Amino acid sequence: MAPLSAINNRKTNKVSRLNRNSKFFKTIIGAIQEKKGVHITSLDLRNIPEAVADFFVICEATSTTQVKAIADFVTFQVKEVCNELPYRQEGTQQAHWILVDYVSIVVHIMQPDARKFYQLEDMWSDALAMAHSEV
Repeated sequence: MAPLSAINNRKTNKVSRLNRNSKFFKTIIGAIQEKKGVHITSLDLRNIPEAVADFFVICEATSTTQVKAIADFVTFQVKEVCNELPYRQEGTQQAHWILVDYVSIVVHIMQPDARKFYQLEDMWSDALAMAHSEV
């Protein structure tokens, strides 16, 4: 587990500000779309002081197999295109909700029941939300 000081400072160590037009962000969205993730939403958390990341990207998948496939492909594509590895990945055993943490962007791949139960968009309602079309 990372020291608390590293977690508290992880947003401030960036060289440049991330935005929705960055290659990193677009690679994540494209990977989700390619594996047929649905109801893709990004939350811009940059103006929320308590936020642990700049963006959340949330999507749904219909099965544990698809949840895992999307998470694996996001990780693969981001490594190939941006040469970045996740800081942490959670939920791969059950695959009802896999979280891929890239520090500045946290990707949530969820089955519909988990998304409905946890309601991340409502929890972070102060964030600017944007829907991304499925391909």
